[in-house]
Amino acid sequence: MAKKLYVGGLPYSTTEDTLKETFSQAGTVESATVIIDKMSGRSKGFGFVEMSTEEEAQNAIQMFNGKDLEGRNITVNEARPMEARPRTGGGGFQRGGRGGGFGGNRDRGGRDW
Repeated sequence: MAKKLYVGGLPYSTTEDTLKETFSQAGTVESATVIIDKMSGRSKGFGFVEMSTEEEAQNAIQMFNGKDLEGRNITVNEARPMEARPRTGGGGFQRGGRGGGFGGNRDRGGRDW
C-alpha cells in the first residue's frame, strides 16, 4: 500500500518533476505534488510524495530528511491527515463585534450618533 510523505523546506524553484526524480532514488514514486499558492501562483515551499510501499517511504525518510535539495535542507516525514480548520464567514471577514452590517453608526434605538 502506498505511503504519503510530507516534504517541507523546499526551495520555491522545486518542481514536481524534480521531487519525483529525487525521491525515485529511494524507490517507486506513485505521485509527487508541490503545493502552490492560489493567489501568487508560487510554491508554498512544501509538498507531498507518495511512495509505493512502507519500506520505500521509510527509506526515503532516512535518505532525505535533513538533507540538501537545491541549496535548502528539507524535512521529510510521514504525512498526517489534514486537520479541519475553523471556517470564517464572508470571504475571510470575521463576524460579530460592533460596526458590521448596514446602518452605519447607530445605537439600538436606530438613532444616528
